[in-house]
Amino acid sequence: MSIFLNKDNKVIVQGITGGEGTKHTALMLKAGTNVVGGVNARKAGTTVTHTDAAGNTVELPVFGSVAEAMEKTGADTSIAFVPPAFSKDAIVEAIDAEIPLLVVITEGIPVQDSAYAWAYNVEKGEKTRIIGPNCPGIITPGEALVGITPNNITGKGPIGLVSKSGTLTYQMMYELRDFGFSTAIGIGGDPVIGTTHIDAIEAFEKDPETKIIVMIGEIGGDAEERAAAYIKANVTKPVVGYVAGFTAPEGKTMGHAGAIVSSGGGTAQAKQEALEAAGVKVGKTPSATAALAREILEKASIASA
Repeated sequence: MSIFLNKDNKVIVQGITGGEGTKHTALMLKAGTNVVGGVNARKAGTTVTHTDAAGNTVELPVFGSVAEAMEKTGADTSIAFVPPAFSKDAIVEAIDAEIPLLVVITEGIPVQDSAYAWAYNVEKGEKTRIIGPNCPGIITPGEALVGITPNNITGKGPIGLVSKSGTLTYQMMYELRDFGFSTAIGIGGDPVIGTTHIDAIEAFEKDPETKIIVMIGEIGGDAEERAAAYIKANVTKPVVGYVAGFTAPEGKTMGHAGAIVSSGGGTAQAKQEALEAAGVKVGKTPSATAALAREILEKASIASA
């Protein structure tokens, strides 16, 4: 099982003819993703040539809009490789087309543009699940990749992973590669994002094949504290967590636009305490966090043996 993405999803790429779109379309196809076309209004009616996972040459049609691509291909998922200045329009176009899943990889989208797109999606009834922006996307190992996560880190398994950080997503997948993952989802580190820790944790709780949840947070905001409250009230599966930024200085933005400690809140220590109060085991480093997850998984396998 998986959350949000599986081998049956039909994927289009907004910005399929650009440098990043071209590169990652090829990698997604290699991962087995069912990419069915792309969108670029200036190159509508053309095709792009790629190779699928079986080594076959595929000609992917380029459409003038998301709505047209959905109509012609039956696509239910889009990934946007669009520069920051044009990302708001690309997101709004996908929302207007009511595509069920949209992954926005782009880093550096102005916060006011992300806030506008988020509010617009709410106004339209939230028919589109947005993952991102500024994220690595989502991967269901062995089935589909919609994003930039390397597809060869690990295989299928019982761990559900939700993370603010792309790099830490990859590290955690590598650390626990011998167990494998149901789905790994990078939600992004911007102040305004679509899918939250809580959204992913809720879906993992409902997924029968996900046996343990690993969540990675970072300083800034209160997303981890809200996730802790949700876990305490609603989650029965074991949850292991890590919060990046224990040594970050107050008032300085750290990498992600959302990763800034303001006076009175957003510290790694406060987030760790909230998570531990909810019964989440929190590691001081990514490797220590992986070790906590490993201990739980090994005990579970012994118990079921």
